[in-house]
Amino acid sequence: MLMQVNCSNCHAPLQLPPAANSICCVLCQAITLIADPRSLPLPLPSSSHQQQPLPSPYNHAPPGPPPQAHGRKRAVICGVSYKNTQYELNGCINDANCMKFLLVNRFMFPESSIIMLTEEETDPYKRPTKRNIRMALRWLVQGCQPGDSLVFHYSGHGSQQKDDNGDEVDGYDETLCPLDFESQGTIIDDEINATIVRPLPCGVKLHAIIDACHSGTVLDLPYLCKMDRKGRYVWEDHRPRSGMWKGTNGGEVISFSGCADDQTSADTSALSKITSTGAMTYSFIQAIEYGHATTYGNMLNAMRSNIRHVDEGGFVTSLLTMLLTGGSLGGRSRQEPQLTATEPFDVYNKPFSL
Repeated sequence: MLMQVNCSNCHAPLQLPPAANSICCVLCQAITLIADPRSLPLPLPSSSHQQQPLPSPYNHAPPGPPPQAHGRKRAVICGVSYKNTQYELNGCINDANCMKFLLVNRFMFPESSIIMLTEEETDPYKRPTKRNIRMALRWLVQGCQPGDSLVFHYSGHGSQQKDDNGDEVDGYDETLCPLDFESQGTIIDDEINATIVRPLPCGVKLHAIIDACHSGTVLDLPYLCKMDRKGRYVWEDHRPRSGMWKGTNGGEVISFSGCADDQTSADTSALSKITSTGAMTYSFIQAIEYGHATTYGNMLNAMRSNIRHVDEGGFVTSLLTMLLTGGSLGGRSRQEPQLTATEPFDVYNKPFSL
């Protein structure tokens, strides 16, 4: 029978062959020596009754000294292209690479603190499967402390399914579609909320940038910023009627998403004029590069204006919509990025920062 041990460097779970006295970690290549249990001292009684987190292959990142007073920066970037399937998208890996470049060069995220999940990755733990996305999201919030800034970016397919617990205003759960969703299923908004929203402690900020269809409330955050084309807005209360808590443990979560829950998001070359990207990801980055990201309200207006300008005839959304629905665009509303949050705030006074 194989014995399970944790890597001495990154703490990833490893299966130890019988009689082996050392094992090499497939993730970080560290050698873990296995001591004779008869020579080990008796363990001291634990001084903490708190449950320890499950081991994750990502526990070794980010490396380095303890966080400074200004906090650490950490990100999970996920781009799913569904290559060689009927669901293939052309811009999602470009989105992931562009987002990483932005975080590293504009917002000073250490590369070692960013997990990239794309089909280009050779490491099996870095492919955007359901299991790997779940582990990466757990890593994202694991051990976070006041002052930390976290980012979750996803570019890929999104969908909806019938809500079965009564926590959705519209009666539908929003979902993300990992690479293996046909065999393993989707990741629903309830799980995303429970994993990266509810555990977030006071002083920690999380931004989600979700470039997917039906993604307006995919984090299940309590408040949606309803904004018209003139920039006037109100915060809609999306807290479940059941009283179920969808907020944080004191932290702050703000999400930009590609479209409303009843809309689709575009995978297009119409914005960059060079290569395919997600319309929302491109407009998000462009708003920052053009200096429009002064406040959250200005950011949202700039993103919507950029997409609206290119989408004059509805051509940006038409290809993806027709691919997924097999039909026409008649009567379907165009893509409009959305802003949701754990608490309402003045979008024109709150400075944007990652």
